[in-house]
Amino acid sequence: MTDQAQTQHPSGLTHLDAQGNASMVDVTDKAVTFREARAEAYVQMQAHTLAQILNGGHKKGDVLAVARIAGIQAAKKTSDLIPLCHPLLLTKVAVEFYPEPAHNRIRIEALCKLSGQTGVEMEALTAASVTALTLFDMCKAVDKTMVISGIQVLEKKGGRSGHWQHPHTEAVASTSAAYTTAPATDAPANSIQVRFFAQLKEQLGCEQQWIELSQLEAHTLDGVLQHLQQQQPDWQAALAANNLLMSINQNMVKRQARVTAGDEVAFFPPVTGG
Repeated sequence: MTDQAQTQHPSGLTHLDAQGNASMVDVTDKAVTFREARAEAYVQMQAHTLAQILNGGHKKGDVLAVARIAGIQAAKKTSDLIPLCHPLLLTKVAVEFYPEPAHNRIRIEALCKLSGQTGVEMEALTAASVTALTLFDMCKAVDKTMVISGIQVLEKKGGRSGHWQHPHTEAVASTSAAYTTAPATDAPANSIQVRFFAQLKEQLGCEQQWIELSQLEAHTLDGVLQHLQQQQPDWQAALAANNLLMSINQNMVKRQARVTAGDEVAFFPPVTGG
C-alpha cells in the first residue's frame, strides 16, 4: 500500500487525510506531464450594457481588456486564493469572450496550460470566475441586475485520468464566436499604441494615443511614462503613482519591460470600482 493510500480519507476525498483533516495532496512522486484545462462562466446583463461593452462606449474604457488581464492575473494567484491548491508554474493563460446578444450575455472561456505534476482545472476556473467578477465590477454602476452563472470546467487533458470533456462543450463550440477588437487601421509605422483605463482615463482626459519609438529615450515602459510626462506636464501626478498597473499586449509587466513596434501598452489604476 502506498503512503498516499495509507494517509487518504476513507471517503476517497484527496484533500482529507485519514483523520479527516485538511491536507495538501502529495504529488512528489507523480510524473511531470502536459496538462491543460478550459473553464467557462457567463455574465447576464441588460441589452444596453452589452451594447456599451461591445461598442466601446463604457465610460471606464475597454471593459473586456481589463477583465481579461484580471483573469490572467487571477489564474497565477490561484494557490493564494484556494488554500490547498499547489503553486504552479503556468506556461499559458488565455481568456476569450463570446458575446451572445440573443441572450444579452457574454460567455467567458479561460484556458490554462503547463507541464507539471498536477492539473490546472482550478486555475482555469479561477481565471473564468475573476474575469466575470471584473466585468461585473466595471459595469455595476450602469447595471445592478447582472448575474454571473454557469461556472464550470469544459475540458481537461493530461495526467493519470487522461482526457475528459464536458458533454456541453461541443454544443458551445458550435454556436460561439470569439470577440476580438478590430485592429487599428491608422497605426503609424514603427510605433506603439498607449491606452488608459478607468479613473486614469478620466484624470487624463485621454483614452489612447500613438507614440513613435524614435521619440523614446528608452524603449521600456519607464521610457514611455517619462515621454508622456514630458509631453503632457499636467499628467505627471497621475502617471507618477508607484502603484500604477501596466501591461503590454494584455500581459501584466513591470516598468522595466521593453516595448517594440506594434505593441499595445495599457496603464490603469490598481482598483476599479463604482
